Amino acid sequence: MAEVKPFAALRPKPELAAQICELPYDVMSSAEAREMAAGNHLSFLHVSKPEIDLPAGTDLYAPEVYAKGRESFQRLIANGALRQDAQPSFYLYRQVMGKHSQTGLVAAASCEDYLRNIIKKHELTRVDKEDDRVRHIETLNAQTGPVFLTYRASAALDELVKKKMTEAPDIDFTAKDGVRHTSWVMGDAKTVQFIHDEFARIPTLYICDGHHRSAAAARVYQSRKGAGHSGQFLAVIFPHNQMQILPYNRVLKDLNGLTPAQLLEKLDAVFIIKGHPGGAVTPARKHELGLYLAGQWHTLNFRPQFAATKDPIEKLDVTLLQKFVLAPLFGIDDPRTSKRINFVGGIRGTGELEKLVNAGEYACAFSMFPTSIEDLMEIADAGGIMPPKSTWFEPKLRDAMFCHMI
Repeated sequence: MAEVKPFAALRPKPELAAQICELPYDVMSSAEAREMAAGNHLSFLHVSKPEIDLPAGTDLYAPEVYAKGRESFQRLIANGALRQDAQPSFYLYRQVMGKHSQTGLVAAASCEDYLRNIIKKHELTRVDKEDDRVRHIETLNAQTGPVFLTYRASAALDELVKKKMTEAPDIDFTAKDGVRHTSWVMGDAKTVQFIHDEFARIPTLYICDGHHRSAAAARVYQSRKGAGHSGQFLAVIFPHNQMQILPYNRVLKDLNGLTPAQLLEKLDAVFIIKGHPGGAVTPARKHELGLYLAGQWHTLNFRPQFAATKDPIEKLDVTLLQKFVLAPLFGIDDPRTSKRINFVGGIRGTGELEKLVNAGEYACAFSMFPTSIEDLMEIADAGGIMPPKSTWFEPKLRDAMFCHMI
């Protein structure tokens, strides 16, 4: 059963939250982060992307980068921009993006639950990225980027959340990208016990975003032998039926020696293809894709025999595309390492795909139908690993809304 604990969060001064809280470190380049933080000494990017305060070209993993992050973190604490709560609490964190709203419980999740697979994974991690997060946690002595978890929705917890959200929030702001971020504190003993007991009935939590952050937290826990609060990690936990997954689209550098006509001829053996002269193709269902090639969109539907499997991984569109198109037609056997493929989060829209291809940076693009949360949980329950870049969760959790001091 899942164990969650209240904790005394380090949080932004409410009136400064809009200036402090930032997108996660791994959804932007250093150049983008430098531009976003320009003129804003309160931006948490000075902590999460500290290379922006060092000369361009600085090794991202150099000791001075982590030291600069610690310096900026301590400055935000010293000037009162970030303040630690006096007592351990649970928190609610609501995000509203357009018509979509999701509200999660902010809690300290268990590193033991992670190691024992009560908190289930669906992605492989890279050692270099784990090492980076370990060094960031160790240098700051804190976890500042939350892990995004989900659970199968509970009516009792839904009711608690609904009631709490009728109260005045502690922090409420709308970020520059239009996403609204709101939080509430839940620190009374009765509510804390109720939440603890309800999660004790939930058998499994699932990682949506944050595989490297959770793996790093577990490594810190093991190296510190559980000292202090290292046995827990910062998490925001959402009910599964509130999750919004956007597609993770693919762009290809070249056509592997084929002409556009030859590629379409070969794709015809895998897909039922329809030209789409009216504009961009946004797939409307599972096993439907869009292809942008030579200035034109095409709708692709996998021929039934290719999608007939019941295996939860093999029936994913990203798996089918890799197995029947990217490997045999484009010669891309390992999308994790190939320099001939790139991935574009669905938040950028199909217009970004057209732009990349029209500019000559890429030869063609595939727009995908998003993977479902049910697929993710089914694969995680089976102990499976999803193909790389299978899911893009949106909206992203903001760093510095809550920090966990360990």
